[in-house]
Amino acid sequence: MSLSANITKLGAFSFLKMTLFPMAIITLFWKDHIGLSLTEILVLQGFFSLSTLAFEYPSGYLSDRLGYRFSLNLASLLGICGWGWYLFAGSFWEVLIAELLLGASYAFISGSDSALLYETLREDGNEHRYAQYEGRLIGLAQAGEAAGAVFAGVLYAFFPLLPFLIQVLVWILALGLTTTLKEPPRERAPEATSHLAEAWGTVRYTFRDNRRLRAVVTLATVLGLASYYPVWLIQPFMQETGVPLAWFGPIWAGANATVALFSWLSYRFSMRLGNRAMALLLFGLVACGYFGLAFTHALWSFLFYYLLTMMRGLQGPMLKGHIQRQSRSSNRASIMSLKSFAFRFCFICTGPAVGVVADRWGLDTAFLILGLALCALLVLCLRKFEFSDPPFH
Repeated sequence: MSLSANITKLGAFSFLKMTLFPMAIITLFWKDHIGLSLTEILVLQGFFSLSTLAFEYPSGYLSDRLGYRFSLNLASLLGICGWGWYLFAGSFWEVLIAELLLGASYAFISGSDSALLYETLREDGNEHRYAQYEGRLIGLAQAGEAAGAVFAGVLYAFFPLLPFLIQVLVWILALGLTTTLKEPPRERAPEATSHLAEAWGTVRYTFRDNRRLRAVVTLATVLGLASYYPVWLIQPFMQETGVPLAWFGPIWAGANATVALFSWLSYRFSMRLGNRAMALLLFGLVACGYFGLAFTHALWSFLFYYLLTMMRGLQGPMLKGHIQRQSRSSNRASIMSLKSFAFRFCFICTGPAVGVVADRWGLDTAFLILGLALCALLVLCLRKFEFSDPPFH
């Protein structure tokens, strides 16, 4: 059975899953069309994360047992339903239903696509090139989001629901693609007394037994949060600094193009710099990005956001490569889902508070507090990270 076509199809799926036409204007849509405050928006994203959290580990477990294609097909169906619901939403609670569906959709993607890529490469004896291919897939995903963002402002100005209508069509295409993927042969999990015992064993292995894996997952969680908060704050920040609406799409496209470029370059950076220098680079990008947004309030200040998208591109393939090497075929998707679970759980606990700070004391204060907190956490994480472990092999 030839599996090489999986890699091309996963690349196309990565492009489609992130071709998010509404993303460049969705905060404005929530504020101006639905009437939500920043606190409500961050609460809404907390519920999105809660939905993802609820399905995150079960989805990875089901993917390991029922197949990666099963999970990706289900994710595409949920994506169609979630974006379709937006066409009829007019209140916080109706938007919440759409976000819950989309949270479940992304939970079933999380881990399954990366695990399918690794197992496909392993079958061909190329698993040592995983991080290189993962960087390409992340690059394609961000290129897709950039492509979807270019005309988002114009589409929104013409008809606010038009980006959402186009998004439904994108997910229909994604479903057509995922149905053609092929399952690679995999190891079976060792016999356990029950599915619950088996699942709990993977949790223990990730967060207790494997010290290196625990350190990588923790670092990935903090860096993920560092790149995620500004996604929901940068649009009102640009609105405050006088950025014209027509610029929103190209600026968002530029941000995602930056993620794409540095995802492609992550492998080269890691091989040339090594873990220690890469970690210091990621720390510097977080500090400069947040403090730049906190202390400047000019038309061009959004450029500091690009430092955070650079960080997002660089860290993804590097840390996923570390995680994959610490995983087994029988629990690969489960462990990747646990990484996302940790990230979503932390966002649920902190996101609404960030929204309250932004509403009460302003975005500059929110960026300053986040910058200080994230830098302190990164110092602690980097002390536990195994610098001796090669970035890729």
